[in-house]
Amino acid sequence: MEHPCFTPVGTNSSQSRTLSFSLGGFPVWETARMWSAIPLCSVYLLALLGNLTVLSVIKAERSLHAPMYLLLAALAVADLGLSTSTFPTMLRLLWLGAREISFGACLAQMFFIHAFADVESAVILAMAFDCYVAICHPLRYPSILTSSVTAKICVAIVVRSTLVQFPLPVLLTRLCFTKVSELSHPYCLHPDIIKHAGSDTRISSTYGLFVLLSTLVLDLIFVLLSYFLILKTILNTVTWRERLKALNTCISHICAVLVFFIPMICLSMMHQFGKHMSPQAYTFTANLHFLAPPILNPIVYSVKTKTICRRILRMLCQGGGRKSGVAICQ
Repeated sequence: MEHPCFTPVGTNSSQSRTLSFSLGGFPVWETARMWSAIPLCSVYLLALLGNLTVLSVIKAERSLHAPMYLLLAALAVADLGLSTSTFPTMLRLLWLGAREISFGACLAQMFFIHAFADVESAVILAMAFDCYVAICHPLRYPSILTSSVTAKICVAIVVRSTLVQFPLPVLLTRLCFTKVSELSHPYCLHPDIIKHAGSDTRISSTYGLFVLLSTLVLDLIFVLLSYFLILKTILNTVTWRERLKALNTCISHICAVLVFFIPMICLSMMHQFGKHMSPQAYTFTANLHFLAPPILNPIVYSVKTKTICRRILRMLCQGGGRKSGVAICQ
């Protein structure tokens, strides 16, 4: 059976496989390109600084070597991976005006973006389970979520994301891309790449839909189920003070769920039903989905987690910041 991009001798060479894609998503004006890169670079550095700070604090504080904070560390690693997979090509496009990306580099970037997004989704689900056990079964929490169980959960998350995402670039190599196509985003995503294929995409599209449903969508369903059970338990408590205390335990995680899943749902709906929407809407929603969590998650968890907040303020203020740190982190 011939490869779909096989070109017999004597035929038009323009039908052979394209070696590159053209990145889109930014209206790159020569006069404003460098100025546009400055805030984007600042955002990337903020994401790196925030997540590395959370990781260093969790590593330094022995009191934070608990399942909840180990999952928070896993979330920070996923955010670092997600931001590092997306920002470089965006900065390269704005700084150098370099839109072209090779076929192999595009597939590699696509794999890492989707894999780290799956990891983040699964970590958010694991954190929802942590909240569920802490609120609904507090006496059994130490026996259910031990450090070893948490470590096994993290390993399972990485294995799941790698196994389900690995076939996507392999299937794309079997498709025929006969011209240099302009992508909708300044980075490579599977739905964006596959629509430029010049051969039958049914297998790749079906598997891509299966991956979406079995990872991000399934994770969201279980997160919602966890919060339904949590809310049911909270409403059965006697006093409003106990209810507010229980809700306050989950407020940081609720923010992480909203920041990650709402843009994801909007982006998926736009890819399926928004054929006539403006390219700017696609770009804004995709950037919000991939860039907001790495920036906002460390800020939210640093402010809401008193131990992390106080440790960061002590690092910044040394001896004089302890009292002010206590006040800020209440």
